[in-house]
Amino acid sequence: MDYRTVYEGGKGEIVEKKSRFIGEVFPVETEEEAAEILGNIKKQYWDARHHCWASVCGGEQVQERFSDDGEPGGTAGKPILEVIRGHGLKNVLVVVTRYFGGTLLGTGGLVRAYTQSAQAGIAASTLITKIDGYELKIETDYSGLGKLQYLLAQHGLPTVDADYAEAVTLSTLVAAGEEKVFIEAVTEATNAQAAVRRERACRFAYQGGEAMIF
Repeated sequence: MDYRTVYEGGKGEIVEKKSRFIGEVFPVETEEEAAEILGNIKKQYWDARHHCWASVCGGEQVQERFSDDGEPGGTAGKPILEVIRGHGLKNVLVVVTRYFGGTLLGTGGLVRAYTQSAQAGIAASTLITKIDGYELKIETDYSGLGKLQYLLAQHGLPTVDADYAEAVTLSTLVAAGEEKVFIEAVTEATNAQAAVRRERACRFAYQGGEAMIF
């Protein structure tokens, strides 16, 4: 199942009526990993008043968790979770640390501050979409190389490896739902002269125009 997540976490900060809100974003795979990061944040900002957070973790069975950490109920953790949901993110932890500035913000003010802090942290992060699919290896003679390169470009598929020996072998990544269509296109374009084999199932993503395999 494809999903959007965090590749590199970021940090954003806002100040509201002298209260300082620090929003930090982390990629996580499990609730245990999220708990460990949260513990480190509490040690780092030991003198802060609140460490409110939300996380979305898991594979097919997604677990959502959040905490107001002493703020009035529904004013911190849930708004942070709503920001995560709004970005369609999974396997992520967002922590907003608050240094109290001496002025009460009220329920609406707190919701806005925690929402904006979470959004600032995500805006400073690098997001990717992880795609379930396969690595394919395609072997052809040199006369078929141009056709293969054209097909890869036409289908928006990357060349992740290439071996130029007596024959040419190209490696590419294709989403699970697109594999059959692409193989049929290769067979038709090369008159079945190109051999396509599935190398492995994998999860991949694109970042800065480069393909990454996880």
